[in-house]
Amino acid sequence: MIAAGLRYFAIVFAVAFAFGTLRTLWLAPAIGATAAVLIELPLILMVSVAAAWPIVRRPRMMTRGEAIGTGAIAFAVLMAAEAALAVFAFGMTMAGWLASLVRMPGPIGLAGQLIFALMPLIVRARLSRFPRQR
Repeated sequence: MIAAGLRYFAIVFAVAFAFGTLRTLWLAPAIGATAAVLIELPLILMVSVAAAWPIVRRPRMMTRGEAIGTGAIAFAVLMAAEAALAVFAFGMTMAGWLASLVRMPGPIGLAGQLIFALMPLIVRARLSRFPRQR
């Protein structure tokens, strides 16, 4: 479960980092930060589905608890990575980073991160419902 959570985090984070760079440097200055996050979020969630799918079903179908644990581990590592980037790369304080989560577009991003955490469970439910997709 730890390895699955780390793998899931790494895949999504790598793509999200690239998207986030484009969003911050190009899209947000043109249309605003909130609109840019609203455009980026569905793309990141699609990446989350694509990353979770093979992790949940291989080498065998994860249990519900394993899917929850995988998402929780990935979420914890994601939040630690986001905090570290905010502090060390962008010079924010921890208090400033936490405050950014409650100011727009922070809540939108946080909602997306929570869906990211739930995605292994969502994918598992989909696979369990339609076994031919395994």
